[in-house]
Amino acid sequence: MKKIVFFFFLGLIAFIFIGTAVFLYNKSQEKPVIYQTTQAFQTSIVKKTVATGKILPRKEIEIKPQVSGVIDTLFIEAGDQVKKGDLLARIELIPNMEHLSSAESQLETARINLRNATLEYEKQKELYEKKLISEIEYNKFVLNFQLQQEAVNSAENNVALIKEGASKKSGKVANLVRSTIDGMVLVVPFREGTFVTETNTFNQGTTIANIANMQDLLFVGKLDESEIGKVKEGMELILNIGAIEGQSFKAALEYISPKGEDDQGTIKFEIKAAIETPQDTFLRAGYSANADIVLAKKDNVLAINEGDLILENGKAYVEVETGEQEFEKQEVSTGISDGINIEILSGIDLQTKFKKLVK
Repeated sequence: MKKIVFFFFLGLIAFIFIGTAVFLYNKSQEKPVIYQTTQAFQTSIVKKTVATGKILPRKEIEIKPQVSGVIDTLFIEAGDQVKKGDLLARIELIPNMEHLSSAESQLETARINLRNATLEYEKQKELYEKKLISEIEYNKFVLNFQLQQEAVNSAENNVALIKEGASKKSGKVANLVRSTIDGMVLVVPFREGTFVTETNTFNQGTTIANIANMQDLLFVGKLDESEIGKVKEGMELILNIGAIEGQSFKAALEYISPKGEDDQGTIKFEIKAAIETPQDTFLRAGYSANADIVLAKKDNVLAINEGDLILENGKAYVEVETGEQEFEKQEVSTGISDGINIEILSGIDLQTKFKKLVK
């Protein structure tokens, strides 16, 4: 009985040893590699670079008041279309008391001078009519009388402008803010009741509204210095706007900045392109966009996947199939590439099979 048990365990050990040896042998044997083949194909290749930027109107105007005061009435809202001369807002004047007091004092002085000039004029007129003074002498008093009349009118206009924002002489109203261009109201930053300041030599003034022509838009973006030498004015751009999916827009490059700017350690140059404004789509100012700048384009050319190309010593090769799983290098001439496909000028044709390197 003991012998049976002994031989049983001995056989079991032998079986495990042999099985392990067979398993390790099979595992150590490399399976033969079977290479897949592929062929060239005809396609269109577009070589391009990408610039990031945004959509902006070519001409955007800030409308500012000519007088300081409080916005009494606004006649516009953002999105309204306006014409040049349209009324945008009315300003309720809050006159500067120092300026008003000085203007009223000048007006009173002018009136006093006019009364004196009037009395002297009437007296000299009687003498002239009686032939007691010469015409030259009389004309001096006439001129002084007229000058004092003009001084009073000027002083009255000055007081009216300070108090009411309107000139009595010309009829022009300074407290009415009007549009200076045709366009769309983009922004109305303040509401009724807001105090605003006038624009002058020493002060930019408060903006009442921003107005722009939304039919004349630009793509304004930046391009890396490594790409700027490849572009030139007149090139076509294809704009992809993040807010408008599935639709692209054409633009023509019209400006390349002569000076680059440091952008997070990279030198970039500003570019501008005129957008072909679509009739059925409204483009809003400030949309972010990417511009594909077409550097080169070829249609219906022979091409292969660029990953199947072997580059050695400045030359390009593919491994052409010469037999069953047998390959040899074949030099090829290449053209433009879009980063995925590359043009083949010579070396292979549509029927040539070569080793596929890209999985």
